[in-house]
Amino acid sequence: MSGVTSSFLPFMAVMSGQAEQLETQRASVEEMEASLNALLASDQFDWMRVENSEFDLARDIVPSTLGDLAPDQNMLAISAPSGDADTTSVGSADPVEAEEPIETIAAEPQQLEMDFDGLEADEALIDGRRRPGVPKELPDRIIQNNPGAISAPPPEAFPTDEFPVPDRWRILQTLCPQKGGDQSIFKVFGALKNNCSNTSNPYAQNVLKGDKPIPEDKKPSFLKGDDWFFVVNAISDTVIEPRSFPIPVGVQTTERSNSIDVFGRSGSEVYAQTFITGFALIKGSTAYKPPDVEYRLTLATQINHVNVPERRVLFVEPSKTSNRTDYFVGVQEAFFDYHIRNTSARYDFDSFRIGIQPMQADFRGFLFQDNQLGFRLFGTRDNNRVQYNLGAFLQLEKDTNSGLNDIFQTPRESYIFFANLYRQDLPFVGLTSQFSVTYNMNREKSDIEIDDNGFPVRPALIGDLRGRAYDVVYPGYAVDGRIGRINVTGQLYGAFGEDRNSIFTSEPAKIAAYFAAAEASYDVDFLRFRASGLFASGDGNPYNNTEAGFDSIFENPIFAGADTSYWIRQTIPFAGGGRAISINGRNGILNSLRSSKEQGQSNFNNPGTILAGVGVDADLTPDFRLSANANHLWFHKTESLEALRVEGSIPKDIGWDLSAAAIYRPRATQNLVFRLSGAALLPGDGFEDLFDQTDKRDFHYSILFNAILAF
Repeated sequence: MSGVTSSFLPFMAVMSGQAEQLETQRASVEEMEASLNALLASDQFDWMRVENSEFDLARDIVPSTLGDLAPDQNMLAISAPSGDADTTSVGSADPVEAEEPIETIAAEPQQLEMDFDGLEADEALIDGRRRPGVPKELPDRIIQNNPGAISAPPPEAFPTDEFPVPDRWRILQTLCPQKGGDQSIFKVFGALKNNCSNTSNPYAQNVLKGDKPIPEDKKPSFLKGDDWFFVVNAISDTVIEPRSFPIPVGVQTTERSNSIDVFGRSGSEVYAQTFITGFALIKGSTAYKPPDVEYRLTLATQINHVNVPERRVLFVEPSKTSNRTDYFVGVQEAFFDYHIRNTSARYDFDSFRIGIQPMQADFRGFLFQDNQLGFRLFGTRDNNRVQYNLGAFLQLEKDTNSGLNDIFQTPRESYIFFANLYRQDLPFVGLTSQFSVTYNMNREKSDIEIDDNGFPVRPALIGDLRGRAYDVVYPGYAVDGRIGRINVTGQLYGAFGEDRNSIFTSEPAKIAAYFAAAEASYDVDFLRFRASGLFASGDGNPYNNTEAGFDSIFENPIFAGADTSYWIRQTIPFAGGGRAISINGRNGILNSLRSSKEQGQSNFNNPGTILAGVGVDADLTPDFRLSANANHLWFHKTESLEALRVEGSIPKDIGWDLSAAAIYRPRATQNLVFRLSGAALLPGDGFEDLFDQTDKRDFHYSILFNAILAF
């Protein structure tokens, strides 16, 4: 093949893919011609050859092609073959003026016979370029011969791209050294210790705390599928409680001979030790979705000792001593929880739970907060912004001295049906609203119940002493959250229904009572300032056909200091107007005149309650808090008290309830909590009118030491 003309060199260099290489080497025209001729002579360009060996691509094709173009269409100006490489200009938009005009010799067009048989498109690719989807030809395989080296496993040893492991929770655990072995790995990976601790450490990854699933080799055969977790809870709750309260006595029941006082000495002590053990079997990855299945059993064992200064306080028989030691084992939880379905990609769900289970009707436990036997359907919607509960409960009998569930007695004929709906960010962002309806159907009119100490509790020994049955509906609205920097919680309730037998008239009576409570707090650095207010309506006319005193089903309020408060923590007996009746209940705030919060019935002939208070919490350190509360209490209406005491006028002022508490949590967790609180009731005119202070006390006190250890 004849040589390539200098005018055609740039074009051929670009088309061959060697332009960049030749430019880098600064090759001369002669070197470029030699390189391109060698390339054209290779097998790569066999398809361009024709039978006429005298055919020259640069001579026979290019001049004739360029000659057919008009001068103003020439995008490539080529000078005459003068051998001067500097006269070539490629890519110019304007023709380069040459010293001599270009003489074009028309050549007789020849028909090229190109061999395309067997030619694939990939074979014509220019060197250095790649076509998507066409793999590059690999070089020959290199076989290494390295005697003594460890060969890699064959491909068939890895049937998939994933390596099987027991479960993702134990990946790090495989790095743990053997017991008593080399511990140097902890110097490199200090956090690994949390995955290598034994099961006695509740702070580490623990299979007994549900942090890791049950190992496959230890899982019982009746558990089907993966992700089964076993959870053990063990709690020790210790209470030491010196206290004082008015104790009514008679001549034949006093511990002091020759004493004729109506009220005896008021000091007493309570010691209680409760052990709570819980077991749960849970299926599902509960870190981001509800459990698929849950079985739970919780038992509470309590040993208590009480010492009082007068007789007939602990036992109905005056012959028995004024101290008592008792114990009881109660079933506080025993339920089955089943996940019905997910209703959204964000794990909104529907589930149901049946058995003895916790139930709280509102945010602060004003109406009903207890562990009772029932069925509950619950779930969420709208990315957990909406929660709902539908349920029905049957009240179990309680042990008298411990307050724990007694499943060996026949359940009470008191039924509770409820429905509530929670909506976040309503009515403002940051607030959660709750709408609820609760219905208490009581059919205990014919029941006669005597507690474990011999005191009648149903019917209550008040008024006409007759049995009662009633239906009452509690519509409610609650709010909890914040408005700006102000934390807010509030509750509204109404109580509407019918009492089949009024204790004053022995006739049916309507029930129409009201309740409202609110608490606002404001944070300043480590301090939280609180203001609380509560109103529960009282009955102003006990002899009409309407009972207007508000009463709950089973209250346990977390409000205005909770059990740090004297009035909430202690029970004040009502003397002179009934037998075995208290103005308020233990761990309750309402003045309900019930025989017992645990075993008695609701009473809507009561004086009502008004509370106004302030408080402050000081988080001095992450594990130490001081709290103080000052509450003032009144009766709303005293007509029911006056009717029962046959007394003309009783002031409404109960008095000041002052309290303070210190809480210490080592390691800032709930596994170890110590609490010491003290409260004092400074009696007002109403309290002093009801209770003669025969022991010359200016106030009543309540001291509470509580230690909780949890595993």
